[in-house]
Amino acid sequence: MIATSGSNGDADEGGQGATVLIANDQEWSARSLESLLVAEGYGIARAFTAAQAIKQAETVAPDVIILDRQMPDLDGSEVCRRLRQDPRIGAITPIIITTAGQAGRAQRAEAFEAGAWDFFGQPIDPEILLFKIRTFLAARKALESGGTEPLLDPLTGLYTRKGLDRRAREIIAEARRHNQPVACVVFSAMDPGLEAAVDRVDNLARRVAEFFRESGRAADAVGRLSHLEFGIIAPDTSAEGAARLMERLEQAMSDGKAEAQVRASYYVPDTLEDLQNEPEELIARAGAALKVSP
Repeated sequence: MIATSGSNGDADEGGQGATVLIANDQEWSARSLESLLVAEGYGIARAFTAAQAIKQAETVAPDVIILDRQMPDLDGSEVCRRLRQDPRIGAITPIIITTAGQAGRAQRAEAFEAGAWDFFGQPIDPEILLFKIRTFLAARKALESGGTEPLLDPLTGLYTRKGLDRRAREIIAEARRHNQPVACVVFSAMDPGLEAAVDRVDNLARRVAEFFRESGRAADAVGRLSHLEFGIIAPDTSAEGAARLMERLEQAMSDGKAEAQVRASYYVPDTLEDLQNEPEELIARAGAALKVSP
């Protein structure tokens, strides 16, 4: 059973009104956190297992997640790692891991390696926890806004063009350090009966996002470039790998269930030295190939 309490709404500057997901099967510990946060105006979503935590994260889209390290079905660090692979959670949702005992160095290292923003052992200092949650929420708000343009598309959870550009710069820089190839795939999706209906465009965009959540690689950066045009920056991917990705896309989106048509093209530079970490050139060259393809 999963219970919720408190009110949900947009977080203000101090973080109040945000939703915090507490995943902990220890009732006393979870209730203590809930009481503390509700008193500060936070909405609360509860989960008692790792499976419930992952499901709640999908449906509630919490602003902060607090995971217990010792859940009955999965370790909290593994849950954190899986949540980071969900584009709706991504790297910008604050995740805090707690443990019933003292926080040892190995446990802390494991948590941070999995993508946690902080790790608390017992006893938890409530004032410090509240300060950190407010700070984390302010950081998330700044990351989401990215100035005037958001980094994530609110409809699909994929990167926006600006968000894809920022993530792709990191991928290209890393690939240059390790002398690995980087591929860019650009594709457009079309519903044969679309008739420019906004709701059908939105549904098709969601189907594309769902495909990548279920079948995509966590390392790939996927962005929504326009209403029904998407781009993928794929590290350590050759031309052959990019071609296989295109085939999978076309097959998945053109089957009887999706009833969509996909046109895709890719570009893999011979060397990354000329890019100077500029992903826009990758996207432009892949997109140019798409426009001239039959």
